Amino acid sequence: MIIARILGTVVSTQKDERLKGQKLLLVRPLNLDGTEASGYVVAVDTVGAGFHERVLVVAGSSARLAEGLKDKPVDAAIIGVIDTVDLIND
Repeated sequence: MIIARILGTVVSTQKDERLKGQKLLLVRPLNLDGTEASGYVVAVDTVGAGFHERVLVVAGSSARLAEGLKDKPVDAAIIGVIDTVDLIND
C-alpha cells in the first residue's frame, strides 16, 4: 500500500467503457515524514475521498480487487482515507 495525498481530478470523456462512472483522482505519494515523494499516480476512488486528504492506494493486481473494480482496466485504486499515522520508535 502507498500513502498519498490527493492533488486533483482527472477528467476523461473518452475512455474504456468499463471505467464509465468511475472517479479518477491525481495523487502524489508521501514519505513517512509527510513530505511529497516523486511522481504522480492516477487512481480510481472507491471511498469518496476529497481534495488534499491523505489516502491509502493499492496498485497492480491488488487494485482490481477493490470494491467494484473487478475486471476493469485499473492499475491504482484509493481504498481508504487516513485519519492518523503513528510511527513506533525503538
